[in-house]
Amino acid sequence: MANNQLDIKFPKGGVFFILLAVVALILFSKSTVTIGPGEGGVLFETLGNGINTDKTYGEGFQIVAPWNKMIIRKVRQQSISDEMNVLSVNGLEVKVNGTIWYEPEFDNLGSLIKTKGEDYERELLDPAINAAARSVVGRYTPEQLYSSKRDVIEQEILDEIQIILKDQFLSVKRVLVEDVKLPSTIRIAIETKLKQEQESLEYEFRISKAKKEAERQRIDAEGKAIANKILSASLTEKILQEKGIDATLELAKSPNSKVVVIGSGKSGMPIILGNQ
Repeated sequence: MANNQLDIKFPKGGVFFILLAVVALILFSKSTVTIGPGEGGVLFETLGNGINTDKTYGEGFQIVAPWNKMIIRKVRQQSISDEMNVLSVNGLEVKVNGTIWYEPEFDNLGSLIKTKGEDYERELLDPAINAAARSVVGRYTPEQLYSSKRDVIEQEILDEIQIILKDQFLSVKRVLVEDVKLPSTIRIAIETKLKQEQESLEYEFRISKAKKEAERQRIDAEGKAIANKILSASLTEKILQEKGIDATLELAKSPNSKVVVIGSGKSGMPIILGNQ
């Protein structure tokens, strides 16, 4: 019976080169890292001292030894939002919703990870935010937190966080207090008080406006009285007589009336009669 099997034999040298190529491919794949946009990398040296704090690798294709590890983290500006339960100056519990914008220091990314770990937001940033919020909010009453002090509180929290994180290789850029939640009874009381204050201001405005209008009318009346007094003093008998003559002449020129002069009126002025 014929044997149809084909015996394929590889040269011993060919097998060796295939194995070498496979090993090389594996080593190459483990030795290449691509760091994306807005990211930075630090090298963990397995056979050395761990995190290399001397250099932060930038975006692009990087080659590392296969026994080392590249730790990649975002280094652009990022934000974190949180809701915190804090106490006001009078001991009332309030909830503060806020957003923090932060950014790791690129050149010190290795030092940040070495001292605080890869999860440095939870280990470093969150406690700093909570401590600063409690410190600042504890200086104000619920009414101040709810209304007029929002921008001041934001700046004070930012200042507190920056002090806490000084020399910690993490920079906080901005704080935004989005909402302050009070117990409903306190919130309603504050809103009622603010509404009453607004109504009081509107009432005072209307009174002030009415007073100004009355003052304007008084000044206007006084001005007219003074003007009439001056005019009366300047109208002598001769001036009145002259104005009467001028008026009579104008009436006499009217094409719609017939003028009859009979004798004279008081003060020597003529009497003018029409067609009636």
